[in-house]
Amino acid sequence: MTFNDRRLNSRPKQGEAPFGLDEVFISRTDDRGVIKAANHVFKRVAHYEWDELLGAPHRIIRHPDMPKGVFQLLWDTLKRGECMGAYVKNKTKDGLYYWVFAVVVPCPGGFLSARLRPSSAIFEDVQKAYADLLQAEKDDELSPEDSAQVLKGWIQSKGFENYHHFATTALTEELLSRSEALHNAPDKKILQLRQTVSDAGTLVTETEALIKEFDGMRTIPHNLRVIASRIEPAGGPVTVLSQNYGSMSAEMSNWFEANVMGENSNFNKIKDAVSNRLFVEGMTRILEECAELLTKERRQLGNVDIEKERKILADLVKSERQLAGEGGEQINFEADRIQRACNIMHRQFLGLSTTRVLCKIEAARLPKDGETLDDIINQLGDFQRSIAKRLHNIAKLSEQIRAIE
Repeated sequence: MTFNDRRLNSRPKQGEAPFGLDEVFISRTDDRGVIKAANHVFKRVAHYEWDELLGAPHRIIRHPDMPKGVFQLLWDTLKRGECMGAYVKNKTKDGLYYWVFAVVVPCPGGFLSARLRPSSAIFEDVQKAYADLLQAEKDDELSPEDSAQVLKGWIQSKGFENYHHFATTALTEELLSRSEALHNAPDKKILQLRQTVSDAGTLVTETEALIKEFDGMRTIPHNLRVIASRIEPAGGPVTVLSQNYGSMSAEMSNWFEANVMGENSNFNKIKDAVSNRLFVEGMTRILEECAELLTKERRQLGNVDIEKERKILADLVKSERQLAGEGGEQINFEADRIQRACNIMHRQFLGLSTTRVLCKIEAARLPKDGETLDDIINQLGDFQRSIAKRLHNIAKLSEQIRAIE
């Protein structure tokens, strides 16, 4: 027995159960949450014997400090057939506690949960949030459903669009924090995908700003027409050109908003696709580590067929690997669509630029208020250059997102 083994097996009388940052543990349950299998790390940390652990409901380790809303979110997610990541505080048989970041994956006949010890800065915020939520459950007699909504509200207050995006960030930061603490090189793919998530966020900002640019530009052609009506006959060239400019810019704005910002657009798909890809990659890392640990395991896991458990875990790793690959393909497909949309917009801009130049030429021929007209036309030029720059940024960001392997 090494010094590290002795340290982990030496249990305190109270407080936190020994659980190494370099350790991972797994458990598999049926669809009702009854434990069907686990590894020795789980058994040691929870401090149960095999005959007490196997066949017991997983809630045997549930700590009273855990808000009910977390488990409401967990089961709602799993019932949809989706994976879940969450911070969980558990209790041991001898009254100690331990925190984990758990990823829970549907598997044949139930669910498999893989856990590691949390160490990131996010974990500190979560502990306080859980304590506040637990107090709110007691003070306000919140139902599990209401508690889950409060938790979602806290997550949104932290700048996350939804719980899945929060869980993705938490999983990523836990993996990177763990690598740093263990003096391991950070996972390059995880770092790359984290940057891709950041690029997707910038893509959101740029695209929303582009729509605002179009909205801000819509009043200028109208003002141009008002001035033109005072200095030329009805239906004169400046009036016609300003009308054309206004209709073309409105058409471009509406097209871009529908095709890029719409509910079913490629823009919305790419945000979720990037987040899903990162979550699956991170989850696969933990599952692969669990699989490697189980492959090396030489002790019996109670009365569990260890070969069966190895196959279940290996199949899950293979399945998640495939999902990660498919996620990459979807991201690339949607990024290509955004780039094509930008190319279409650039071609339309050629017509918009031509119309503005013709309008400027006509304004120069007029004997009065020409300077005022020039000012407005120059404003249109400023808007046009700004929009062109944002289109360039959007295309560049989508190209960067497209570059992930």
